[in-house]
Amino acid sequence: MGHDPQLKWVVSGMVLTQLLACYMVHELSWKWVLFWAYAFGGCINHSLTLAIHDISHNVAFGTKRARWNRWFAMFANLPIGLPYSASFKKYHIDHHRYLGGDGLDVDIPTDIEGWFFCTPARKVVWLFLQPLFYALRPLVVNPKPVTKLEMLNAAVQFVVDIIIYYFWGLKPIVYLIAGSILCMGLHPISGHFIAEHYMFMKGHETYSYYGPLNLITFNVGYHMEHHDFPSIPGSKLPEV
Repeated sequence: MGHDPQLKWVVSGMVLTQLLACYMVHELSWKWVLFWAYAFGGCINHSLTLAIHDISHNVAFGTKRARWNRWFAMFANLPIGLPYSASFKKYHIDHHRYLGGDGLDVDIPTDIEGWFFCTPARKVVWLFLQPLFYALRPLVVNPKPVTKLEMLNAAVQFVVDIIIYYFWGLKPIVYLIAGSILCMGLHPISGHFIAEHYMFMKGHETYSYYGPLNLITFNVGYHMEHHDFPSIPGSKLPEV
């Protein structure tokens, strides 16, 4: 257990890569903006959401510097385009504490989702819309008051979005937000959502995936190991 001294450098490199990409796409045609959002930028943004997941467990700077982890998560949030990190932290605690608990663990689809999206075609639609459900489900299942940290997260995010828009226009903003939405939906990297917590064997709430996508997802596939030892950084979970 403890912090991962490399995490802050890896995440910082990803954020800077996306800022460079914002400059590079601002003169492209719209079709290429969306192509690179899906094929490149969204992959980085999805990976950053998983970095934020790791940071929420205080593994960037350690538990003694919890506030540093919260601020760094906001920095990691910047390329995603929409405020996310503070709200994620608030609900992710419940996900670990009440794994699979109806009305408490908002990572789990609701009964209505399970009832309606029950055919192969509807499941494809559900995968495409997964970012929408992921964002709105907490507000329906287990709403909580907005915190000061969430307001700070939103303020920082929107100020940076406005600065990017001021210098390079709308296309970089669309590149960031569209990439985040597309790559959390119908995209190969999103397979980890299904692999982690959708019940394939009755009574088993958590599964692990040990394939190559772990290389770009901070080892989130080692998910049984993570739930057993959430204070161990993702980089060390293969040792577990």
